[in-house]
Amino acid sequence: MLCWYLLIINLVAFVCYGVDKLMAKRNARRISELALLLLALLGGSVGAWLGMQVWRHKTKHAKFRFGVPILLLLQAALYWWIIVR
Repeated sequence: MLCWYLLIINLVAFVCYGVDKLMAKRNARRISELALLLLALLGGSVGAWLGMQVWRHKTKHAKFRFGVPILLLLQAALYWWIIVR
């Protein structure tokens, strides 16, 4: 069940970063930075990081450039502590 949750939240995060980039180019209504960071916090840090790299989006904002990788490392450590160990 946890694997399905992580797969879905990461897919949603990845797509949201892409959609937000598209909306930024079109000067349309955007997804809030809080929502994008919340997706990463809720387990979608891999999808958020990949979205940042693939779509080249939010890579210059310090809270994303440093925050998302930190969340990714913390979540990887938590995953290792709970599942692998």
